[in-house]
Amino acid sequence: MIECVSETGSTNADLLARLEAGEQISEGTWLVAERQNAGRGRQGRAWFDGYGNFMGSTVVHLAKGETAPQSLALVASLALYDAVLSLLPEPQSLQLKWPNDVLLKGAKLSGILMERVRDTIVLGIGVNLAQAPELPDRATIAIAAAAPPPTPQAFAKTLAHHLTEELQRWRSYGAEPITRRWLAAAHPEGTPLKVHDGDGFGLSGTFAGLTEDASLRLRLADGTTRVIHAGDVMLSE
Repeated sequence: MIECVSETGSTNADLLARLEAGEQISEGTWLVAERQNAGRGRQGRAWFDGYGNFMGSTVVHLAKGETAPQSLALVASLALYDAVLSLLPEPQSLQLKWPNDVLLKGAKLSGILMERVRDTIVLGIGVNLAQAPELPDRATIAIAAAAPPPTPQAFAKTLAHHLTEELQRWRSYGAEPITRRWLAAAHPEGTPLKVHDGDGFGLSGTFAGLTEDASLRLRLADGTTRVIHAGDVMLSE
């Protein structure tokens, strides 16, 4: 079920509040907003709510013993990757970047925010369909720069379909095949990266793959490998 509203503060915050109030929200339910006046990105950033862009949230319920939820970020980014891929005349211009970014022509196209209430993950996704914000620290892009953009409502249906498929694969086969497919769609090993953690500490190195729990492996200049569990990652020139 896709519920569309003209404006709200944040679709993630709305679903979190409904869950905290005891509402039972089934998987496959999406809340999509035309505008958000308090949208949030990772690490507390504000999310650009350009008209015509996609802003929506859904829920994933974790069962006991289910695959580590860290790999859910890979599941979500693969679903988003496939949803966008079908829109592009040049699919080779699309790449994944850890932890869950989709890049188009090397620029940031989307964002994913995961928040947890007990055993439920609220998954928020924003995609620059019609327009992209200007950011001081990274290049951004919209689908409109490469192809005619779909409406947010049409994109919601495509994304919901791909996420349902990816969740079925994740639950049936575990994280390992998801990780392999993610790596095949990501920038290659050896790609220079810059990493900044939540405390502002920075590291430079090259991409050395992922760990079993979907953390980033960063190879430093001295040949050692650092495992990154959380942080901002940017391609380094």
